[in-house]
Amino acid sequence: MNRFMILSLCAVMCMACKAQNISLPQPQTTGGKPLMEALKDRQSTREFSDKELDEQTLSDLLWAAYGFNREDKRTAPSANNRQEFIIYAVLKSGVYFYDAKANELILKAEGDFRSAIGKQDFVTVAPLNLVFVADLTKNSAEGAASDVGFISQNVYLYCASAGLGTVVRGWFDKADVKTALQLSETEEPVLTQTVGYKK
Repeated sequence: MNRFMILSLCAVMCMACKAQNISLPQPQTTGGKPLMEALKDRQSTREFSDKELDEQTLSDLLWAAYGFNREDKRTAPSANNRQEFIIYAVLKSGVYFYDAKANELILKAEGDFRSAIGKQDFVTVAPLNLVFVADLTKNSAEGAASDVGFISQNVYLYCASAGLGTVVRGWFDKADVKTALQLSETEEPVLTQTVGYKK
């Protein structure tokens, strides 16, 4: 095999390894712990393993957080059904927008941006950081404050049911987050939440 063919093959292999959109499997909407047990087990975790989450877990988690459970309604309520939140998933491989209708993670930026999403050490260890971003064309950041609480609690309950750890975080630099997520002027990060396996 000549040198040109080897270089071409290496280039193709590198392109295949690059981060790309993630088509998630259908969420499993049955099973899990009974509600009262999940509430009993709900807690904040600040020590995480670096073990990656599989795609089924990501799908179930994101659907529980803010997926569609009816044609045009979500698993978390919002004032006047504004549905003003956008969820970004920050993984080791990149920053992704959660498209709930398509059940897909859309790549926005390739690379590990976890250090830009929070000040705590565990943020860069845990495999997933969620960023809840308000669309200011639909509601103000202040007006959206209660709505993000519903989404965050859904994540807590899913994690309690699935044996995962999570903690909601308000300590982050908004400018860093806006840059990492490539947000527009009408998109405002309101809250972040770290998810992973407990250490």
